[in-house]
Amino acid sequence: MVRGVPYGHVDGGRPLELDLWLPGPSAEGRPTPVVLFVHGGAWRRGRRDDMGLHTRSWDPGPFERLARVGFAVACVDYRLSGEATFPAPLDDLRTALRWLTLRGEELGIDPGRTVVWGESAGGHLASLLALTHDQPRPAAAVIWYGPADLTAPRPPFDPSASDTMEARLLGDAPVRVPRLARSASPVHQVRAGAPPFLLLHGERDSMVHADHSRELGRALREAGAPVELRLVPHADHGWYGLTGTAVEDLFRQSLAFATQHVRGCV
Repeated sequence: MVRGVPYGHVDGGRPLELDLWLPGPSAEGRPTPVVLFVHGGAWRRGRRDDMGLHTRSWDPGPFERLARVGFAVACVDYRLSGEATFPAPLDDLRTALRWLTLRGEELGIDPGRTVVWGESAGGHLASLLALTHDQPRPAAAVIWYGPADLTAPRPPFDPSASDTMEARLLGDAPVRVPRLARSASPVHQVRAGAPPFLLLHGERDSMVHADHSRELGRALREAGAPVELRLVPHADHGWYGLTGTAVEDLFRQSLAFATQHVRGCV
């Protein structure tokens, strides 16, 4: 594990860093696939190495678990809404993916087999990265309870309010910047040829309504993109309401999906 690797510099801002877990050469001798993890925190806080409350006590932790089964893992910083507004955080993730591509041979990784994995606000950004980045296009996306539409009201989100986390991301109430809100909405960026998506969302999510994942799943299916939507009974945001065993099972499902979709990449 290597912490605090600078991957980008922004004029007038802090250096952007990532943490790397490198599993070593694969048994087949080919470069290892990558999980690019994007943390949550309402776009205004959070740590790059935090997959959520339930995983903080895991030993080994979630990223070490991914490395043990053969994934390199890059946990990345991005500019928060107190530092810059959208599309700055998405630009940062694109920069991180380019950095991994340029350093791929040196690190023994295969950026062409990258799974983007995000939770909450990080799931929103990971969705956008998977849908809008082409060089190289991510192989798959694992999205935990991510916002998908910043244009339409869904409890508790009100696009006309100027004091929400979405408004802070955009720099104004979404209804006042409709074109920007649409470009920041994964459901409106779906296109034919999108990579496979796994969408996991709690049915009782009180912060990001489960309809976000329902609508994104519907849009992906209509575009002909592979998508698996799994709504989790009794689960609130951040998997509150679930047992530790249930969250471990969701992690295993996500890992199985990621493994399946990098195995078939050339």
